[in-house]
Amino acid sequence: MMELIPMTVGLVALVAAVSYLLGCCNSALIISKYILHDDVRDHGSGNAGLTNFYRVFGKKKVVWVVVGDLAKAILACAFGGWIFGTMMGYAVVGKLIGGIFCILGHSFPCMFGFKGGKGVLAGAGVILSMDWRIALICLGVFLLIVVCTRMVSLGSMVAAALFPITCWTIYHDGLVVVLACVASILIVVRHKDNAKRIANGEESKFEFKKE
Repeated sequence: MMELIPMTVGLVALVAAVSYLLGCCNSALIISKYILHDDVRDHGSGNAGLTNFYRVFGKKKVVWVVVGDLAKAILACAFGGWIFGTMMGYAVVGKLIGGIFCILGHSFPCMFGFKGGKGVLAGAGVILSMDWRIALICLGVFLLIVVCTRMVSLGSMVAAALFPITCWTIYHDGLVVVLACVASILIVVRHKDNAKRIANGEESKFEFKKE
């Protein structure tokens, strides 16, 4: 048993490092700063995420943000799942570790002054990587709330909160639920200011831009 500890720590470190660096590849920042030469953080809410990017640059360019951020999270989860599945037969834990550090990289990218997004798209990539039933419930609830309230932040927080619950119903594994809670908390905490504005009836509502 003791021999497994160094190997486990090493695997966690490897998956954490690779996934964090993948997460740091914030699509909204890369596209706005290096392709459009207009940092998205200098506009609107100052957040380097999908909603602010959409409000600033419109729908024609936002698809690349969606594709990029979903892809990096799916890749981080796939890498973690492969490493842990191959070495320990515990792929789902590897997926979650990869997902957690990808969200951290997205939210606090070291090459962009640790000022990134709120982890919503990265979190969606993690959910998609876990199980189709989890994705169906969490993303379905997210879309329902956004359509009904036009508040992306509210939909994001509720979907994140549902994630550990749905993981328990599928896996019945305490460690999986704990890791899912960590991923959920990372996203919810990043939305604390949105939660205050929602409570005060001051939260901005999503609107489709006319190009």
